[in-house]
Amino acid sequence: MSTILTINPGSTSTKLALFDDEKLQFAENLHHPAQILSQFPTIFSQLEFRLDAIDKILLQRGMPIQEIDCFVGRGGLIRPIPSGTYLVDARLLADLQAGVMGEHASNLGGILANRLATLHQRPAYIVDPVVVDELQEVARISGHPLLPRISIFHALNHKAVGRKAAQQLQKKYEALNLIVAHLGGGISIAAHDHGRVIDVNNALNGEGPFSPERAGTLPAGELVKLCFSGKYSQREIARMITGEGGMVAHLGTNDMRQVADRAHGGEKKAELLYRAMAYQIAKNIGAMAAVLSGNVDAIVLSGGIAHDRIFITWIEERVRFIAALVTIPGEEEMEALALGALRVLRKEEEAKIYRPEDVSGTEAAG
Repeated sequence: MSTILTINPGSTSTKLALFDDEKLQFAENLHHPAQILSQFPTIFSQLEFRLDAIDKILLQRGMPIQEIDCFVGRGGLIRPIPSGTYLVDARLLADLQAGVMGEHASNLGGILANRLATLHQRPAYIVDPVVVDELQEVARISGHPLLPRISIFHALNHKAVGRKAAQQLQKKYEALNLIVAHLGGGISIAAHDHGRVIDVNNALNGEGPFSPERAGTLPAGELVKLCFSGKYSQREIARMITGEGGMVAHLGTNDMRQVADRAHGGEKKAELLYRAMAYQIAKNIGAMAAVLSGNVDAIVLSGGIAHDRIFITWIEERVRFIAALVTIPGEEEMEALALGALRVLRKEEEAKIYRPEDVSGTEAAG
């Protein structure tokens, strides 16, 4: 049996979970007040503060660090890499610390795991960060060479629910063609071709369906006019796309439980917008069916919004001609991190070494 500590740093929290093999022993969500975090000039400078918070929880739980077999952190904004479980080494640590693709709290995941692991010469890993890039070359092309398409999506959850769906279908994930849609604060819809995500919308910076707080694909010409209207700064436009777009812009909330209550309770504007989101999700699922040439074994819906059965029915009505739906609501990120490490510990997979040059076709991979 292997004891695994998973660590998922967020903007104002650090999630911890301890597993014995697949069995969850405990989970903690450590909240960090914004007024305290504001004292740190950078994300990386929060390291000791978050380490101290983790140490206190392990002490309270009576869990000696030396009894933990490995540590797994949420992968951050590193250079594009293929899917897998990666050993945290010097090169990976350097890119996490430098924020080579951007500064985000998730960059601390691998760094925290490594600091704890090195105390007792244990391994540290990251699993399927958001920059996983398995795009086929034709999918990288946009309408202008200065603006190639980029793979940024909920890779950890995509891969996890893809494997769970495969178990339900009594097949291996690598033997299936799946369309996976993660329906959360951001929405990503991907074509999984025998274990590789060969096409997916950029779920962060303006592509695909609108979501609770992201605008998705916008009319390009009108967006250009808005940018040069003199009414908005670059930062304000960026916030319209990510953070203050989608349902936040339309209804003033990113809480989809409120949106669902208003939509199902008879508020016509909320219902129209909620249906429009389902419509755009279905339309993008159809696009991914074309990527897979119509050879789709199942459509998998996950994320928090997938708990709403009425919403799922709206999608299903438009896409069931493609393939059967498998619904796996919620997000199992902590479990997915543990399972990624467990596959390595059980020698079902080899731990990968961070080699971003293995991804071709992207400027960041050079």
